[in-house]
Order: sequence, then C-alpha cells, then structure tokens
Amino acid sequence: MRVGVLRAVGAVTACYGVVVAARPQLLARPSGLVDEAGRTAEATRTSLRPLAWRDAAGGLALVLAPEGPALTTAAWLRIAADLGDAVLLGATLPRAARAKAVAVSVGWGALSVAALCADRTRSPGGDGGPPLRS
Repeated sequence: MRVGVLRAVGAVTACYGVVVAARPQLLARPSGLVDEAGRTAEATRTSLRPLAWRDAAGGLALVLAPEGPALTTAAWLRIAADLGDAVLLGATLPRAARAKAVAVSVGWGALSVAALCADRTRSPGGDGGPPLRS
C-alpha cells in the first residue's frame, strides 16, 4: 500500500468536495449541467452538494485513517464512489460531458487502486530497512 499516495488523493478529494459544496457550479459546468447562459439551476446545486460532502468526508477518511484496515476500508470506499460516479454519470450526463466525467472518475479510482495494491519494496538485504520506493 502506498500510504502517501492515498493520503494525497484524500487531501485533494476533501478540498475539492468542500469547494464544490460551496460552489456547485464548479462541477455543474464541466458536467454540462448548466443552462444556455451557463447558469446552474437551484435543483442541480441542491443535488450536487451531497455528492460534494460525500467526497469531502471520504477524502478526510483517507487523510485521517490510521494505516492498516481503517485506511484500506477508506480507500475501497473511495474506489466504490469513483466507480459509481463513472457508471451513473456515464449513463446520465449530456453526451458531450460523458467521456470526460467517466475518464476523471475512472482515473481517480485507478490511482487509488494502484496505491492500495502497490507493494512496498524493501531493501535488497531484506533487513527491514527503509523502502526503496514508497
């Protein structure tokens, strides 16, 4: 497990979630969920805020969870959220925004999977020294 990568993913996710909760149009615009004038409807803003808070909470879990089962669980929850986003947004967003939304969701999920599944390589002598890569 690459703890540093998971913590970084968590920090970015938490910050993004807080910002989008405050300004949902930052997610609505690239997702094609605005009107012709670029405005985000109140119902759309209301719908996006819980998703943003979900990301903020999940990101904080990755940042704060102790290494071990708690961090692993937080990572799998993040991965499940990304997979769900990819499936649901890919099926429901306006056509022009689908590919980008799916790519972003799958990309963040894949980064989390890679960090979770990566082995830390130990020193060649097997003496438990510092990792060659972390």
